[in-house]
Amino acid sequence: MRPDSLRECTKKNAQKSNKLTSRLSQGEKKDRKRMAQVAAVYTVQSHVRTAKSIMKLSDDNVIPFRTPIRNKRVWASVERDSEVVIEEAFLEALQRDPEQIRQWVILIDGLPHQIKLIKLIKKVMKRLSVKATIVMDFIHVLEYLWKAAWCFFDKGDEAVEEWIAEKSVNILNGHCSQVAKGLRISASKRKITDRINIDKCADYLLNNKERSQYGIALESGFPIASGVIEGACRHLINDRLDITGARWSLQGAEAILKLRSLKASGDFESYWIFYKKSSKKRNYEFLKNNNFG
Repeated sequence: MRPDSLRECTKKNAQKSNKLTSRLSQGEKKDRKRMAQVAAVYTVQSHVRTAKSIMKLSDDNVIPFRTPIRNKRVWASVERDSEVVIEEAFLEALQRDPEQIRQWVILIDGLPHQIKLIKLIKKVMKRLSVKATIVMDFIHVLEYLWKAAWCFFDKGDEAVEEWIAEKSVNILNGHCSQVAKGLRISASKRKITDRINIDKCADYLLNNKERSQYGIALESGFPIASGVIEGACRHLINDRLDITGARWSLQGAEAILKLRSLKASGDFESYWIFYKKSSKKRNYEFLKNNNFG
């Protein structure tokens, strides 16, 4: 972003950094960015799975047909704050299912910033009288588990994959607390000194066990990974706003994101028809009010 379009906290960090005249200083690039809020609402049929099928440990070679998602609508904003975008997502869902007959699932990313938004999500849910199940992205859990695994295994050890599969199946069956406890006990028995990632993984599992009820989610046919929103982030944000050499103003970035959101959601044609009609109306009223006949 351009310096005048950064949020205040980022702007202060950018001013503090030691700048070089011929190139970006170390860490300076991150102080030129502004976090975008991205949301997606879609409909999909429930898809019941097992923990072993997720980790591809099932003996059954028949892959059940999974219906594709329908009526996906995505949007992003660098101008509006998190609560506004979250509320927009709920309002979109309420238009589709005002009586809340369907099962509502909210998928959140596992990053600390996203987890902090849970209070905000629950606040909006309470205000709109919405009931939904909050599920945390399982892929982020796997990342913590892999980092812990390398404390027990040497790099390149093939046995690590079997270990990961075993722990993952236990987590997917809803045994986060047991896995966390087992990690710490194993680290203590083996007298592992460099165990930071083990403790981080254990803490992560315990702190998020309410949102990691994957056993119930799989039995109910709920999604457990946020691939849809990850794809939206790449397509809406990175593919356009993160091109080499681009420097965006707040208004310019917001305008581009609105257009890309309309296009990605299949609403661009309707928007363009409405825009042309409203433009003609505005032009007519302008001519009439200014005595041009």
